[in-house]
Amino acid sequence: MSEERTKCVVVLDGDLPVGLIANTAAILGMTLGKRLPEMVGPDVRDRSGWEHLGIVEFPVPVLRGSPEGIRALRERLREPDFQGLTAVDFSDMAQSCKTYGEFIERMGETAEEKLRYLGLALCGARKQVDRLTGSLPLLR
Repeated sequence: MSEERTKCVVVLDGDLPVGLIANTAAILGMTLGKRLPEMVGPDVRDRSGWEHLGIVEFPVPVLRGSPEGIRALRERLREPDFQGLTAVDFSDMAQSCKTYGEFIERMGETAEEKLRYLGLALCGARKQVDRLTGSLPLLR
């Protein structure tokens, strides 16, 4: 992925408690990194010789959204113009599961419209990501 042509953002429900915001961001980032490992740079060494694992090679803005706004973004991903984007969502239902097996089972029993999205990570063509998220403020 070219940094100049690629953009990744994380959109979080800004009204969540700080611990849930941090947890949601961590889960979205880990899943995005698994899906797009080429985003992560090589390991580096500091002057003292200590190794530091590679991190993402470009900034990832964290934006403030609302459950309704995140749902609207998720729905727009069905449009042909946005189908090339990589999207990771995290919902209240997923957050409440204690095991991945429970998550699989409950997702299979839950209609999409019943999910309350806590966050959404998007990565892909800069123009597409900007069209979807360019008006959202940074989460502060």
